[in-house]
Amino acid sequence: MSLDVEDTRRQRDRRTVRNLRYFVLFWLLLAGILNYMDRASVSIAAPHMIEELGLTQTDIGLMGSVFSWTYAICQLPVGYLIDKVGPRRMYFLAVGVWSIASALMALGHTLGHFLLFRVLLGIGESPNSPNSSKITTHWFPRSERGQAAGIWDSGSKWGSAIAPPILTVLMLAFGWRAMFLVLGVAGIVLAVAFWAFYRSPEHAKHLSDEEYRHILAGRDDIEDADAPRIPWLKLFTFRQTWGMMLGFFTSIWIWNIFITFLPLYLQNSLGVSIGQTGVVASVPYVVAALGAIFGGRITLVLARRGRSPLASKRIALIIASLGAGALLCLVPLVSTFALALVVLSLALGLIAVVQSQAWAATSDIVPDAYAARFGGIMNFGGYFGGALAPVVTGMVFDATGSYSPSFILAGLIAALGAVFFGLLIRRPIPQREAAERAAA
Repeated sequence: MSLDVEDTRRQRDRRTVRNLRYFVLFWLLLAGILNYMDRASVSIAAPHMIEELGLTQTDIGLMGSVFSWTYAICQLPVGYLIDKVGPRRMYFLAVGVWSIASALMALGHTLGHFLLFRVLLGIGESPNSPNSSKITTHWFPRSERGQAAGIWDSGSKWGSAIAPPILTVLMLAFGWRAMFLVLGVAGIVLAVAFWAFYRSPEHAKHLSDEEYRHILAGRDDIEDADAPRIPWLKLFTFRQTWGMMLGFFTSIWIWNIFITFLPLYLQNSLGVSIGQTGVVASVPYVVAALGAIFGGRITLVLARRGRSPLASKRIALIIASLGAGALLCLVPLVSTFALALVVLSLALGLIAVVQSQAWAATSDIVPDAYAARFGGIMNFGGYFGGALAPVVTGMVFDATGSYSPSFILAGLIAALGAVFFGLLIRRPIPQREAAERAAA
């Protein structure tokens, strides 16, 4: 540790906060909640946008796909940018940009306007998960990261859960344009608040010496000058990288179908009214949020019972992928509303386990210094391929009047995730081998 950091810690405020790392985790959770409320907003506004502006379901799907492609492409440079500007600045910039993009949706009148604003949203939201992963490596020892990732990743599910009832009420009371404006203002407030609050562990005034030692004991020296320098392109030469990209793609394909079409599916296939959709559509996301947290808890228990950190997460990834695949294939076969909601909820809960533990596994596969870059590559693979899901689903519905083919395809894709995780991420990327390839 440098003398400057030591001096800073000696001069810090002695009024410490117990388990300060969980307060930091709370901010990551808030970002995830707002992030996915912004993403889900189009699916909530879709019926009114279709009626008022003459859009089609393919147009709604295209908005989801354009967002996802932009988001995916931005994942490649975003890890590098996080390392350059730091997690605190990146959080502030990212939340600010995506909040402006969300507010601009209130001004749109044509499909071209909305596609442009969704591109800006994709740019702004792209750093969120890699940045959260980076902050987790700073604040949590390795053994606790599966649980921590499960909690911050659950924000995407809590956001999607509370979005339907809250945004539906806003939309019905003030109109769909006002709904987008409210989301934009909320994001600006969050960005400013985080800027005022957040500091790294080395500069956190209220972090106790005991907790600081606990954090350091279970993490790599992120600033270690002797750590191997791995160009991000070299990471593509490892099978672990492809295993995480392909495995994550399978979960994002399903996630994008839910985030774009769940309200429309409930209304068109299950007869749920627009007013009821707000409450009903939140149920699968509540289960997903609990799944993300519970999945993280399971991996923590497995690690404490002797499994390696990566092995414990790999078990969860394989089982959850298989379970989600089976449930999604059952969706077209269920005949009652209640049973359909149960199957959808359980499937999304297992997808949440896959997503949270995939993020947690990034720092088990590569050194902490590369967690953000590796996570960005994984997220790129997930969203670049998963971006096709909304537009394919919209086109299938417009052609057939049914979502059943899309759910069966989603189930088969989910099951493939178990193959990718099972065969390609058996061990971490060896640092020596990474250094040799970097030098080649």
